[in-house]
Amino acid sequence: MFALDMFTKKTVMPTPETALPGRPDPIPTAEHHFVNGRPLKGPYPDGVETIYLGMGCFWGAERLFWKLPGVWVTSVGYMGGLTPNPTYHETTTGLTGHAEVVKVVFDPAVISLDRLLATFFEEHDPTQGMRQGNDIGTTYRSTIYTTTVDQLDRAKALRDRFQNALSDSGVTRPVTTEIAPAGPYFYAEDYHQQYLAKNPGGYCGLKGTGVSCPAG
Repeated sequence: MFALDMFTKKTVMPTPETALPGRPDPIPTAEHHFVNGRPLKGPYPDGVETIYLGMGCFWGAERLFWKLPGVWVTSVGYMGGLTPNPTYHETTTGLTGHAEVVKVVFDPAVISLDRLLATFFEEHDPTQGMRQGNDIGTTYRSTIYTTTVDQLDRAKALRDRFQNALSDSGVTRPVTTEIAPAGPYFYAEDYHQQYLAKNPGGYCGLKGTGVSCPAG
């Protein structure tokens, strides 16, 4: 019964009354990208855009995006919850409401938003609700948090096109990706930043559906 109760808590979003209180100050993190040396928190070049993408465990997702031409810098953190400045261990309880996300700062003159989002939809399974493979909980839900109205509209359009592609391939499950304007972003701890560059044999849970997303 206890195990079932804990499982249920981790897959149901907390309320303001049940969420952990957090803390007023940010937790320490890295200042620069371990791979390319660029500043995680800026300043960023003129003309770049920022979007936040959650695909389950953020270790593999971050590596996927930092390798793409046109992505200027990436970091990992927590978004979409209630607890201010959460720690990793707090988010894994399911009592902060946050998803693990990758902050992607990209140059739209080099990589289009549609191509970036198509990669997002193709490289994980966005139909699984509060989980991604064996990673279970609200932390691992599929999310797109946008910083402009254009990003929001195009993310919804790509979701609908990918849903149609899934249906055409015989997949009947609905896309459960949460798409919303970005709220507060809390940087994850230093050791999570570019984790798979520091630990090349580390865990990566990414697994797509095998269905291509028709980018615009």
